[in-house]
Amino acid sequence: MRRLRHSLRWALIKAAVAGTTMVALAFLIPLGLMVQQTARDRAFTAAERQAAALGPALAITTDQDAIARAVASTDAGAQGRMAVHLPPAEAAGAGAGALPGPGGAAGGVASAPGGTASGGTAPAGKVSDGTAAAGGAGPAAGATIGEVRALAADVASAGGQGRSFTVEVPGGYALLQPVAVDTVRTAVVEVFVADGDLTRGVATAWQVLSGVALGLVAVSVLVADRMGARIVGSARRLAAAARSLGAGDLAVRVPVDGKQAAGSPEELREAAHAFNAMADRVVQLLAAERELAADLSHRLRTPLTVLRLNAASLGEGDAADATRHAVAQLEREVDQIIRSARRAPEDAPAVTVGCDAAEVIRERVGFWSALAEDEGRRWQLAGADRETPVPVQRGDLAAAVDALLGNVFRHTGVGTAFSVDVLATGSSVIVLVGDAGPGFTDPEAALKRGEGHGGEGSTGLGLDIVRKFAEATGGDLALGRSAVLGGAEIRLRLRSRPDGILPPRTGRRRGRGSLFAR
Repeated sequence: MRRLRHSLRWALIKAAVAGTTMVALAFLIPLGLMVQQTARDRAFTAAERQAAALGPALAITTDQDAIARAVASTDAGAQGRMAVHLPPAEAAGAGAGALPGPGGAAGGVASAPGGTASGGTAPAGKVSDGTAAAGGAGPAAGATIGEVRALAADVASAGGQGRSFTVEVPGGYALLQPVAVDTVRTAVVEVFVADGDLTRGVATAWQVLSGVALGLVAVSVLVADRMGARIVGSARRLAAAARSLGAGDLAVRVPVDGKQAAGSPEELREAAHAFNAMADRVVQLLAAERELAADLSHRLRTPLTVLRLNAASLGEGDAADATRHAVAQLEREVDQIIRSARRAPEDAPAVTVGCDAAEVIRERVGFWSALAEDEGRRWQLAGADRETPVPVQRGDLAAAVDALLGNVFRHTGVGTAFSVDVLATGSSVIVLVGDAGPGFTDPEAALKRGEGHGGEGSTGLGLDIVRKFAEATGGDLALGRSAVLGGAEIRLRLRSRPDGILPPRTGRRRGRGSLFAR
């Protein structure tokens, strides 16, 4: 999971989720608000239809019983959500010669005590008679049928203005719809709209819209994941091919056609073509290098043959035997180079990494000791009397020691003494090669490749090759002055194990003496 969080697929998924969420919110929030407003308008429109349904009945009669039956026939009236505020009866319409009574009641009917007009009997709490103005000084109000929720002032305002509007009442809103009874009088129909009616279906609509949004996000994630899988798959195939090529598999190639490459971006296809071209070029260069090495090595056979014949005619003696041994070893090295150059990479034999440094150093010092005796050089070997394992190939270490000892014989005069010390520390093996010669005039230049000044026969590559060999193990190569012999001293340090892992102590290292074996 941690690896997925830092992958390209995860980045594409997050981008898809973010983009789809923003688009969904940009469309769904206004759509949800519109649904909410639509539900509100639908509730008030239904209330207006309920109020308009009483218009024909009020135009025909204002009889309270008839109006009560008309109210009960509507859905709102059956649910107790409708009320009708009737206008007061006209005095002129009460009968011939009728006059207003002392209380001002229409039709010459005296007002009852308390100012209640006798306008018929209605059910308690449902139909009520109109009440006169305060103190009985004004005309009486009309009867009210149904359950009243709006204030009398709002009802009077609706009737006086002749327009419908809504007012907020406990539990919802009341729609006040004026209806003309005749040319003079106006009744007001009151329809109650509960808060639940204003939001009916809105929660369901929000749930549906949320489900649609989640569905869009899920689809976008699926599409992004599939797209990312194709891109990541192509990139991983390219990375795996690069690792295989780095590990030595020269036959590896990235597929650019077929099923594996289907759906890969064009940019990664171009990268795959470039990688394949690079791999082909590497194979060609390596083949040319092997041919060149084989040709050069083959050219050495003729002078080697001459050297071998001359060495055979030297007769007996240590010098003659050393010369013949050196020529034989040189022939073996040349043959090995030719075989390695001609061998295909997949046919290379397995190489065992690791050897005993003390054993290799004893062998190479013993080889050079014959030449040292011929030139009258005193020499000393110390610290090579116990096993000292190092993680390098035996041949590479032998070549490095030969380069160091050959450097002594090449750059110092005949009779110059030299010494070789082997020091084993907790994580390294140090080889010190010192001599009694003049030393290094410029140690930094001596370590630079091709800049040595060893005279005829010197390429200036010996110390550089040894330095790279040491650095390959995590060690180094340093030049200095010998504290014992006074000349040059070369310190070769090879890493034998990681830091912090110390081997058990087996004894003290043999000290360096001042006597030299001849």
